[in-house]
Amino acid sequence: MTRPFAAFRPLWVVLGLIVWTDPARADDVQDVLAPAGAHSIFNGKDLNGWKGLVANPPARAKMSAEELAKAQAESDALIAQHWRAESGEIINDGHGPHLCTDRDYGDFELWLDWKISPGADSGIYLRGSPQVQIWDPVAGIDQAKVGSGGLYNNQKHHSKPLLVADRPASSWNTFYIRMIGERVTVRLNGQLVVDDVAMENYWERGRPIYPSGQIELQTHGGEIRFRRLYLREISAEEANQHLARWDETGFVSLFNGHDMTGWQGAVDGYGAKDGLLFCRKGHGGNLLTQAEFSDFVLRFEFQLEVGSNNGLGIRAPAEGNAAYLGMELQILDNTAEKFANLKEWQYHGSVYGVSAAHRGYQRPIGEWNFQEVICHGKRVMVRLNGTTIVDVDFAKLEGTPDGQAHPGLERTSGHIGFLGHNDPVAFRNLRLREIDG
Repeated sequence: MTRPFAAFRPLWVVLGLIVWTDPARADDVQDVLAPAGAHSIFNGKDLNGWKGLVANPPARAKMSAEELAKAQAESDALIAQHWRAESGEIINDGHGPHLCTDRDYGDFELWLDWKISPGADSGIYLRGSPQVQIWDPVAGIDQAKVGSGGLYNNQKHHSKPLLVADRPASSWNTFYIRMIGERVTVRLNGQLVVDDVAMENYWERGRPIYPSGQIELQTHGGEIRFRRLYLREISAEEANQHLARWDETGFVSLFNGHDMTGWQGAVDGYGAKDGLLFCRKGHGGNLLTQAEFSDFVLRFEFQLEVGSNNGLGIRAPAEGNAAYLGMELQILDNTAEKFANLKEWQYHGSVYGVSAAHRGYQRPIGEWNFQEVICHGKRVMVRLNGTTIVDVDFAKLEGTPDGQAHPGLERTSGHIGFLGHNDPVAFRNLRLREIDG
């Protein structure tokens, strides 16, 4: 008998995919197509493409190739005892090592279904780090009325989900997880439970989340099942567009895309064409805005060539060395051999001579990087490709790493500009929002 169309409802709508399910059987639906552009990371019949967990990211990095291979073989043997693929599901008995993808991922979207037994506990590790939480929200005092999906191990940023969207234990639930830079969004059963929250590094609290890593399915004492695991990797271009749209109200352009209107200084050392502002090879100097700015959020994209070196001046004077009389945030190719022995405060994103940036977050040479700089009072933050690589409060500094005087740290306003060093570097989409108060 054919049921009327009105008797059906959408289970999810994502990237052009629409799946219709009978509400009476929503928990049992299996015939779901892959989301547009995604690929399955579980073939439905065996654990090919997966491996057992070996230690944690920093511990693995210290292992020799021989040590890692031996530990991997031991973990894989345990996986065979506690994990199995059956009828299109990945099933764990609650014990054994985590099940991990056999490759690493950077920015991505992930779709999966999960089902836990009553009182069970599990999670999804992103880039090898804990975790998007899975548990029975009615079991135990700590979990009571706190649903799944939260970034459980966060200490500074929000850790609990916005609401409880879980279905009862022993029912299938659906996650949609997006990770761009350090920010994670989670939808549980179609409801937003985590909204672009920074995921913290559990293993090394002093540095941001890793730029890439494996995805892990956690074991935690109770049976857990997974099915329909799909992943779509997010390109640099798409990630940049997403980062540009985040909280974009109030931004104005600093560059018209075709000439140097609004700029002063070394205008002959730079060029403008087709939306690009670029430092000419063999030229440079300080190209500064005509206007001065105090507190602001600045966003721009930059593209490096091998060995490129430039700088971003903020609160800079019209004349003199911006690195000391203002502030200079480094812009350079961290991977270049000629820069292998720089001081920590000379690498990309660092406040030159003052505060070192975390490394490892640049994209490969030739790709466009997205950078956000927040300058508010005595605090400066730098986010590269969605990850915070500098967060410094000058009021709390006791001296500077380079041992030099930096009177520019006391300036409250100045010009913004690029400090060229004769290397080709291209910029685009320069936008700024002033901060009042």
